Amino acid sequence: MGLKSWKELFTQIPNTNWLNNTTPSCACKLNSIANLKFFLDIVQIKLCLVKPYFTLPKYPIVEARELLPSFEADLYEYENLPGFSLVALERNLDYFNEIFQFDILHSLKEHGENQEVCPLPDIIQENNLNTFLARLPKTLQEKFRTKFKIQDLTSLASYPDLLPFILQMDRGHVLALNGEKNFYLAGIYASFPSDLDTELKRFGLRIKKFKPNDNILYELNRNFVYQFLMELYGFPIVSERRTSAALFARRLYKLGEKFLIRVLGQSDRTITTLYYHPSNKFYPKVEKIALVEVDNPKKDVHSFLMKNGFYLDEKRKVVILRVLYKQHKYDPNNIREDRALSISEQEIIHPLTGEVINNINIIKDTYTLVLKLNDIIKGEFTGRVKYKREIVEGTDTHEKRLKFLYSWLSKHQRRIIGYSDEFYANVTKVLDNYLLNSDMFDIFNEYNLLYREVWEKYSYIRQARKIKTLEDLKNRVYNNKKIDYLTMLELCIQILNDLRFEAVNYFEDIISKAISIIEKILNDRYLQKKYIQQKDEKLTTYGLKIKKLYGRLVALFDELKAIQKNKVQ
Repeated sequence: MGLKSWKELFTQIPNTNWLNNTTPSCACKLNSIANLKFFLDIVQIKLCLVKPYFTLPKYPIVEARELLPSFEADLYEYENLPGFSLVALERNLDYFNEIFQFDILHSLKEHGENQEVCPLPDIIQENNLNTFLARLPKTLQEKFRTKFKIQDLTSLASYPDLLPFILQMDRGHVLALNGEKNFYLAGIYASFPSDLDTELKRFGLRIKKFKPNDNILYELNRNFVYQFLMELYGFPIVSERRTSAALFARRLYKLGEKFLIRVLGQSDRTITTLYYHPSNKFYPKVEKIALVEVDNPKKDVHSFLMKNGFYLDEKRKVVILRVLYKQHKYDPNNIREDRALSISEQEIIHPLTGEVINNINIIKDTYTLVLKLNDIIKGEFTGRVKYKREIVEGTDTHEKRLKFLYSWLSKHQRRIIGYSDEFYANVTKVLDNYLLNSDMFDIFNEYNLLYREVWEKYSYIRQARKIKTLEDLKNRVYNNKKIDYLTMLELCIQILNDLRFEAVNYFEDIISKAISIIEKILNDRYLQKKYIQQKDEKLTTYGLKIKKLYGRLVALFDELKAIQKNKVQ
């Protein structure tokens, strides 16, 4: 069942009073992960994002860049904001055989209507109440007992009222199907198993970043493997709550479970959902929901959002944004080797109806990216970034600007390498005007180490950009257009001609990737069978040209391999 708006799920549209806990009654059964996710969206967006936004002073809006992979480490921990974790299993629970620990709650409909022995509802209610009270802070226990003395704690009709209390508890809560195949609150105080050491080493060995008993290789590549593995599940290397959620989702997916895991971090202010979906073969789907300010909206975009009521706060241009991601299998020969995740879709959620629009680009706006880069260079950017382990506020000094630049280049490295020529030209123009400005050399000498760090990062991107073109040519694509074999070989020769003179200054891993790409081009089966293995008299003029260019490419390839060998020695 594909629900498209909150109207279809509830008996009435939610009113504009976001500050109460009331949610309209469900108009349909919550018997699948898809329907449950829809229900959780409205309840948790309302009580965990929107309500704090309107009730707490200076709610820290999520910046659009925070939802762009690769994800950055958190800047602050906002202790006054809500945080939670939950797991939902689309099946009945088997308490003893479950692979995680939690305090179980019992529903009157746990075994369905045809059970032989009818449980005593008063005893079940009292046991559920005591289970909750045992995990709640003492200051909330009396209030909880009074409010829920006669209310069914396991029914999802009670969930909106329960959620403020659940937010005060440690650990996660559990949802599962009862005997009537409807979801209910099946447990609290859940601990998600996190065998990080085993998973990290197994994954590192599989992608050949580790070798058994090789301590040096493990030390060199451990952070890369750790970051890549976590990013596949939508997180940076951060808190135990989110690490456990990621690894538990990994385990459940491998077991073939139909599940949903959801986490809200107090530091990231973002609801992250990992869930089973049949369209994903290797990993669970990843979604994030946050309150985001639409930065510098174009007039037509602003007019549309305002006219159709998509702004949560029109004055601050705040919207409820859902971002859907796509995972990428690790490929050592990809120039964007560290890319585990990319954005597949952006959805702005209407705050009253739940309807979504997905044709407005909030996050991957290249114009805004260049604009912010320009502001950093000019010292007019007023935000904050994390430079290594240091939080840097503003860009009023050149030292801060260089630290901002290093963080900005690290964050957007993949995009600069992979986006359009126009975007790349705008980025290099801004960077060159600053980093190559002769009037700034005295200042850059003063911050020589910082300047060299920035320049090294920038140099890597420029080199990788050239190899990315080779990567596209391998698939006979140039400027997003399909090309023939002759054009592909001509362009490859042109790049390698330049590369042989510059290779001594290139990063070793970039040259290795270039060699691997050219090797694949030379071993193209169709190219070999159709042209290279044919005798000259059987080839057309076009075929002879291809064969000649192929020979030239082989010579340049051998020369590049020799340069790399000498460089290593």
